[in-house]
Amino acid sequence: MPKPILKVRDLYYSYGNGDAALDGVSVDIYAGEKIAVIGSNGSGKSTFFLNANGVLKADHGEISYQDTLINKKNVKELRKNIGIVFQDADNQIIASTVMAEVSFGPMNLKLPKKEVIERVEEALAYMNISDFKNRPPHYLSGGEKKRVTIADIIAMKSDIIIFDEPTAALDPLNAQMLEDVLAKLGSEGKTMLISTHDVDFAYRWAERAIVFAQGKIVADGTPLEIFRNKAILEQANLKRPAMLDVYEMLVEKEVLKDTNDFPTSPQALRELL
Repeated sequence: MPKPILKVRDLYYSYGNGDAALDGVSVDIYAGEKIAVIGSNGSGKSTFFLNANGVLKADHGEISYQDTLINKKNVKELRKNIGIVFQDADNQIIASTVMAEVSFGPMNLKLPKKEVIERVEEALAYMNISDFKNRPPHYLSGGEKKRVTIADIIAMKSDIIIFDEPTAALDPLNAQMLEDVLAKLGSEGKTMLISTHDVDFAYRWAERAIVFAQGKIVADGTPLEIFRNKAILEQANLKRPAMLDVYEMLVEKEVLKDTNDFPTSPQALRELL
């Protein structure tokens, strides 16, 4: 059995008002996993992410990265190797040009200038925004800003990439662009955690789903296991993916045989039919 790339044990975190945002969270993340992190607003997903990459410090608990226990002295290892793409691109973008924005992280790693330039140009090309490098990012469209914030993380060469509600506020064209980027990152073996309220996306994209409710992980399994469990869906205030309902309805009406070959996309359903 491979060792987890990230190990979280018994994590507790409360905000200043005393409300517990994380209430004893333990989880192992393995290299190359595609994980959907789901749950209603206020369930602890974003707080978990910010603890996992060292932005917030837990009140209690342990985080180990690559078998090394994280403490004050080496917390930079988390920030260097676990990148977050935030929901609102405007909260992430700080520089006056796209080039300066994407350079910010690698420069903070104190890399040689030549390597910084190489990383930035590679990340811009990867996200197909090389033409924007001298433009002010705040004047870009929402989808273009999202590309810049993903390029930020790609330039850092993070082992784990966290996306916090990445499709929020994206139109269908840019949402598809994002899925194409995720497919490319997945094919390169990147470890990805994505929080989302889009259960249809979680169902078709993820290999594993972690469900948060009231600061705890209440379920951890395949998306199919999670979305077929009524008790978990009720506890976490989640709905079922449309493709799951469609498949079960077609089986019930004897249009399809129940082969347990659950389609996750319209294309897969078409092939079954």
